[in-house]
Amino acid sequence: MNQQSGLKQAVKQSAKAMWRSLPILLGVILLVSLFHSVIPKSAFVFLFSKNIVLDSFIGSAIGSFLAGNPVTSYILGGELLSQGISLTAVTAFLVSWVSVGVVQLPAESILLGKKFAIIRNITAFLFAVVVAILTVLILGVI
Repeated sequence: MNQQSGLKQAVKQSAKAMWRSLPILLGVILLVSLFHSVIPKSAFVFLFSKNIVLDSFIGSAIGSFLAGNPVTSYILGGELLSQGISLTAVTAFLVSWVSVGVVQLPAESILLGKKFAIIRNITAFLFAVVVAILTVLILGVI
Protein backbone atom coordinates (compact mmCIF):
# COMPACT_ATOMS: atom_id res chain seq x y z
CA MET A 1 0.00 0.00 0.00
CA ASN A 2 1.50 3.33 -0.99
CA GLN A 3 1.33 6.55 1.03
CA GLN A 4 -1.38 8.14 -1.10
CA SER A 5 -3.85 5.28 -0.69
CA GLY A 6 -3.06 5.16 3.03
CA LEU A 7 -3.76 8.87 3.27
CA LYS A 8 -7.05 8.49 1.39
CA GLN A 9 -8.10 5.68 3.72
CA ALA A 10 -7.20 7.74 6.79
CA VAL A 11 -9.18 10.73 5.49
CA LYS A 12 -12.20 8.50 4.78
CA GLN A 13 -12.05 6.98 8.27
CA SER A 14 -11.73 10.41 9.86
CA ALA A 15 -14.68 11.75 7.86
CA LYS A 16 -16.81 8.75 8.91
CA ALA A 17 -15.85 9.25 12.56
CA MET A 18 -16.74 12.94 12.40
CA TRP A 19 -20.06 12.12 10.72
CA ARG A 20 -20.86 9.62 13.49
CA SER A 21 -19.92 12.26 16.11
CA LEU A 22 -22.25 14.88 14.66
CA PRO A 23 -25.40 13.69 16.49
CA ILE A 24 -23.50 13.65 19.78
CA LEU A 25 -22.17 17.16 19.20
CA LEU A 26 -25.61 18.46 18.26
CA GLY A 27 -27.08 16.79 21.34
CA VAL A 28 -24.50 18.42 23.59
CA ILE A 29 -25.10 21.82 22.00
CA LEU A 30 -28.84 21.46 22.56
CA LEU A 31 -28.34 20.19 26.10
CA VAL A 32 -25.97 23.05 26.95
CA SER A 33 -28.49 25.52 25.53
CA LEU A 34 -31.24 24.02 27.66
CA PHE A 35 -28.93 23.96 30.68
CA HIS A 36 -28.04 27.60 30.04
CA SER A 37 -31.66 28.73 29.96
CA VAL A 38 -32.95 26.61 32.87
CA ILE A 39 -30.20 27.03 35.47
CA PRO A 40 -29.52 30.61 36.57
CA LYS A 41 -25.98 31.94 36.66
CA SER A 42 -26.35 32.54 40.40
CA ALA A 43 -26.42 28.77 40.92
CA PHE A 44 -22.86 28.55 39.60
CA VAL A 45 -21.73 31.40 41.82
CA PHE A 46 -23.22 29.55 44.78
CA LEU A 47 -21.61 26.22 43.83
CA PHE A 48 -18.11 27.48 43.06
CA SER A 49 -16.24 29.68 45.52
CA LYS A 50 -13.25 30.87 43.42
CA ASN A 51 -11.02 28.87 45.81
CA ILE A 52 -8.54 27.01 43.61
CA VAL A 53 -8.46 23.82 45.70
CA LEU A 54 -12.15 23.68 46.60
CA ASP A 55 -13.26 24.49 43.03
CA SER A 56 -11.06 21.73 41.66
CA PHE A 57 -12.55 19.19 44.09
CA ILE A 58 -16.12 20.30 43.32
CA GLY A 59 -15.49 20.26 39.55
CA SER A 60 -13.85 16.87 39.76
CA ALA A 61 -16.68 15.45 41.88
CA ILE A 62 -19.34 16.66 39.43
CA GLY A 63 -17.36 15.38 36.45
CA SER A 64 -16.93 11.99 38.13
CA PHE A 65 -20.67 11.40 38.20
CA LEU A 66 -21.39 12.74 34.71
CA ALA A 67 -19.90 10.56 32.03
CA GLY A 68 -18.82 12.20 28.80
CA ASN A 69 -16.56 11.90 25.83
CA PRO A 70 -13.61 14.10 24.88
CA VAL A 71 -15.14 15.32 21.60
CA THR A 72 -17.89 17.25 23.34
CA SER A 73 -15.69 18.58 26.12
CA TYR A 74 -14.56 21.59 24.08
CA ILE A 75 -18.11 22.85 23.70
CA LEU A 76 -19.04 22.16 27.29
CA GLY A 77 -15.81 23.65 28.67
CA GLY A 78 -16.28 26.84 26.67
CA GLU A 79 -19.86 27.22 27.88
CA LEU A 80 -18.88 26.67 31.51
CA LEU A 81 -16.10 29.26 31.23
CA SER A 82 -18.53 31.74 29.65
CA GLN A 83 -20.81 31.24 32.67
CA GLY A 84 -18.06 32.57 34.90
CA ILE A 85 -16.86 29.25 36.30
CA SER A 86 -13.15 29.27 37.08
CA LEU A 87 -10.64 27.58 34.81
CA THR A 88 -9.65 25.37 37.73
CA ALA A 89 -13.17 24.03 38.18
CA VAL A 90 -13.71 23.57 34.45
CA THR A 91 -10.39 21.77 33.98
CA ALA A 92 -11.05 19.45 36.93
CA PHE A 93 -14.57 18.79 35.66
CA LEU A 94 -13.44 17.93 32.14
CA VAL A 95 -10.48 15.76 33.18
CA SER A 96 -12.64 13.76 35.59
CA TRP A 97 -15.54 13.73 33.09
CA VAL A 98 -13.48 11.68 30.64
CA SER A 99 -11.29 9.73 33.06
CA VAL A 100 -13.39 8.93 36.14
CA GLY A 101 -16.52 6.89 35.74
CA VAL A 102 -18.69 6.42 38.78
CA VAL A 103 -21.58 5.49 36.47
CA GLN A 104 -19.49 2.87 34.70
CA LEU A 105 -17.92 1.54 37.93
CA PRO A 106 -20.12 -1.59 38.19
CA ALA A 107 -19.28 -2.68 34.63
CA GLU A 108 -15.61 -1.82 35.08
CA SER A 109 -15.54 -3.81 38.33
CA ILE A 110 -16.93 -6.89 36.59
CA LEU A 111 -14.57 -6.63 33.63
CA LEU A 112 -11.36 -5.54 35.35
CA GLY A 113 -11.87 -6.45 38.99
CA LYS A 114 -13.36 -4.47 41.85
CA LYS A 115 -10.08 -3.47 43.50
CA PHE A 116 -8.52 -2.26 40.25
CA ALA A 117 -11.63 -0.30 39.22
CA ILE A 118 -11.88 1.48 42.57
CA ILE A 119 -8.16 2.30 42.74
CA ARG A 120 -8.18 3.53 39.12
CA ASN A 121 -11.16 5.81 39.73
CA ILE A 122 -9.76 7.25 42.97
CA THR A 123 -6.39 7.86 41.31
CA ALA A 124 -8.02 9.48 38.27
CA PHE A 125 -10.11 11.70 40.56
CA LEU A 126 -7.06 12.89 42.50
CA PHE A 127 -5.05 13.45 39.32
CA ALA A 128 -7.94 15.50 37.89
CA VAL A 129 -7.63 17.82 40.90
CA VAL A 130 -3.84 18.01 40.57
CA VAL A 131 -3.97 18.58 36.80
CA ALA A 132 -6.52 21.37 37.22
CA ILE A 133 -4.43 23.18 39.82
CA LEU A 134 -1.19 22.74 37.87
CA THR A 135 -2.84 23.89 34.64
CA VAL A 136 -3.99 27.14 36.20
CA LEU A 137 -0.67 27.69 37.99
CA ILE A 138 1.35 27.06 34.82
CA LEU A 139 -0.86 29.33 32.75
CA GLY A 140 -0.68 31.98 35.47
CA VAL A 141 -4.39 32.68 35.35
CA ILE A 142 -4.88 33.06 39.10
